[in-house]
Amino acid sequence: MKEQNTQPEAINVEEVVGKSEAFINKYKKQILAAIAAIVVIVAGTILYQDYVVEPKAKAAAAAIFQAEKYFAAQEFDKALNGDEQGNMGLIQVIDEFGGTPTANIANAYAGLALAQTGRYEEAIPYLKAFDGDDNMVAPGVLSALGNCYANTGDLSAAVGKFIEAAKAADNNTISPYCLLQAGIIYEKQGKKEDALKVYTQIKDKYFASIQAMDIDKYINRVK
Repeated sequence: MKEQNTQPEAINVEEVVGKSEAFINKYKKQILAAIAAIVVIVAGTILYQDYVVEPKAKAAAAAIFQAEKYFAAQEFDKALNGDEQGNMGLIQVIDEFGGTPTANIANAYAGLALAQTGRYEEAIPYLKAFDGDDNMVAPGVLSALGNCYANTGDLSAAVGKFIEAAKAADNNTISPYCLLQAGIIYEKQGKKEDALKVYTQIKDKYFASIQAMDIDKYINRVK
């Protein structure tokens, strides 16, 4: 959509927002998959540290090993529930090794696995249970949580998590994606000033992102 320097003609906001949502939803699985990949990479380091610290942590790291492999291979049912060989699934790891860093990571895995299979309501408690303060996995989990809330109709909770994720990440990958999601939700709620604020933040602060390339049409729409 070209920038409009003259008085804009009437726009069907519902139609345009719907198209924007369709565009975002098209890439939702890829975003979740990217977040999942980050979790796998970071979790490897955490689990290695667990493995050499204490007996319970060592047992937990060993227990999650096969579930992590299933998760990476996108065999989400086996990752969640274990397999016929008796390997633990993520849910059992969480139940049996609560309080360990491994169980914490398992919460992120489980929530992402459920989200990837469209079980958004089930995913929410696991994603909420994850506790992290890094600038990669934690914002990714918050973003996934925002997606889950959006898909269950809780738009206020969704936008809050997207804003929180954008602030926590503060990078050109997660932040502008989350801000764009938040802006679209704000529009759907009729909060044009809030939408303009997050769209402008993408333009000014994350100008090197993919989302910034097309952000003017969103800004013009809510002005």
